Amino acid sequence: MSPDPSTTATGWRAWFNRRMAICVFLGFTSGLPLYILLSLLQAWLKTEGVSLRDIGLFALIQFPYTWKFIWAPLIDRYRLPGLSWLGRRRGWMLATQVVVMGLVVAIGLRDPKSDLTTIAILCAALAFFSASLDIVIDAFRREILPDAELGLGTAIYVNAYKLAGLIPGSLSLILADHLPWDAVFAITAAFMLPGIVLVFVVDEPHTQGTPPRSLRDAVVLPFAEFISRDGWSQALLVLLFIFLYKIGDSMATALSTAFYLDIGFSKTEIGLIAKNVGLWASVAGGLIGGAWIMKVGINKGLWIFGVLQLVAVFGFAWLAKVGPDRVVLAFAIGFEAFASVGLGTAAFTAFIARTTDPRFTATQFALFTSLAVVPRTFANAGAGFIVEGAGWFDFFLICGALGLPGLLLLPKVAPWREDDSPPKKETP
Repeated sequence: MSPDPSTTATGWRAWFNRRMAICVFLGFTSGLPLYILLSLLQAWLKTEGVSLRDIGLFALIQFPYTWKFIWAPLIDRYRLPGLSWLGRRRGWMLATQVVVMGLVVAIGLRDPKSDLTTIAILCAALAFFSASLDIVIDAFRREILPDAELGLGTAIYVNAYKLAGLIPGSLSLILADHLPWDAVFAITAAFMLPGIVLVFVVDEPHTQGTPPRSLRDAVVLPFAEFISRDGWSQALLVLLFIFLYKIGDSMATALSTAFYLDIGFSKTEIGLIAKNVGLWASVAGGLIGGAWIMKVGINKGLWIFGVLQLVAVFGFAWLAKVGPDRVVLAFAIGFEAFASVGLGTAAFTAFIARTTDPRFTATQFALFTSLAVVPRTFANAGAGFIVEGAGWFDFFLICGALGLPGLLLLPKVAPWREDDSPPKKETP
């Protein structure tokens, strides 16, 4: 069953229990492969002379993040053969992390000038196993957190997720000025080791109710429960909101590393200024967001943080106008990281967790988070074409406009004055 609410800590003690420590490692482990694809890969290809259009099209290799709900029922239903002694969740966590680490090393051994197709295939495989890792980590996190700790646990997870971005987005870029790329990728891959160790020091979580007894149950029951909860119309509104809420911000940051390089910043400047300022601003935003969500609730957080993340997009437009100014770079990156990455993502991910029934965590979580990354996969794939046609400034204005529809759905899916009660646990 889920953690006993009576054991849930309050006040400052809520920040320092074992569950929050686990969320730190889960977030770091989940975020590292994605930021390798988004940051390190992008810088590598740009440095090796690959065109912006081709770099933008590489967003399509993230297709597995969009469709991971298709194989999530397998992870919900089965233990992994050969690792069943670890349990359903920990067995999958170990296997996917080991494969991810090996693929990162393999990518760095290729040459973008002659092996771009092979690199694309390896990156697609990395995205598939990274998405599979996300499935089991999301399920594991939901199953160890009581409802009262969802907001705080999510905020800590999101902070650690973004902390992982400091490795491929900062440390690896700095190392790339002094080491060959294959060594950079190998060092980056080694940061998967803490998550692998975690598998052996945590307990297998207990789910609320009975796990799916067959593959059919694992496929059908999660969707039936979600639709029957409030009806078809509300279910569709929730899915549409999840799709739209962060589309503007996601697209605005799709080519961020290429943007910084294009307007005149060096790789070291990006590593030392952009990535570090963004990291600490997002950490501050996540911590403040987690505390704020515990006080005002997830619904109000979505409203307040949603407006702030929309405003933050225009900071990039300002940077595009003034050019390679380090102060403006720090301000634009810091505000976007604080408002969107810290505040907005904390509330948004907590909303997704609250919408998930603990009996079907892997499949429902995969469905909701898949929808959330659709913009990053498809809209971002066309970002390079928009930039080359309209320029960076107009591109960011377009991204700002794309952020409005999600906010307009808030009265329907997260009313300001409605409480933040979790979904009803009724058998479909």
